[in-house]
Amino acid sequence: MACSCCSAPSSAPNNTPPRWRRALWLALTVNAGFFAVEIIVGVMAGSAALQADALDFFGDAANYAISLSVAGMALVWRSRAALLKGVTMLTFACWVLGNTVWHAWSGTLPQAETMGLVGSLALAANGGVAWMFWRFRDGDANMRSVWICTRNDAIGNLVVLLAAIGVFGTGTGWPDVAVAAIMGILGLHGGWQIICHARRESRDNELGGSALAFPSAQ
Repeated sequence: MACSCCSAPSSAPNNTPPRWRRALWLALTVNAGFFAVEIIVGVMAGSAALQADALDFFGDAANYAISLSVAGMALVWRSRAALLKGVTMLTFACWVLGNTVWHAWSGTLPQAETMGLVGSLALAANGGVAWMFWRFRDGDANMRSVWICTRNDAIGNLVVLLAAIGVFGTGTGWPDVAVAAIMGILGLHGGWQIICHARRESRDNELGGSALAFPSAQ
């Protein structure tokens, strides 16, 4: 939270930097495009890790759209948007873990070469998006949630590449399953972080509003 400890939380709209909006629009476009690519290729290649990464792209695209819709609104609405994004992230993480269990049970052998190629492209895309959002990582709950989602995506892409190497080297699908499980757990952790931050920010805002409405006697 930027400077929230120096002043009472305000419900007045925040002056959203134009570069924040531009970054969100670019990130939305990149994530929506890679979701379409990875979900199709992930199913064709039989990779749980690629499908997990694709769903993460979809979740982030939705999160960026939500962030754009509340940019410049009162702090309370931005906190609620962050809370919604945290819940969405947890939901997708649960889906990823369920899909991972199914692939482990069916013994799917993914195509390592395809995983490596798509994972490399996704890492390059998310690395660029993460670099754009680095400067906003200490902002309000809404900005911080965007940074956490983007950071997790870049880490996930890197791990997908490791899974591709593991599948190629072992000739089994277990590295793919293991990576998908890690990504699911990472999603759970990131979603919980966002929810906790948003609830704390919302509570601080309510307390600040109460203090302004009922000033103490001097």
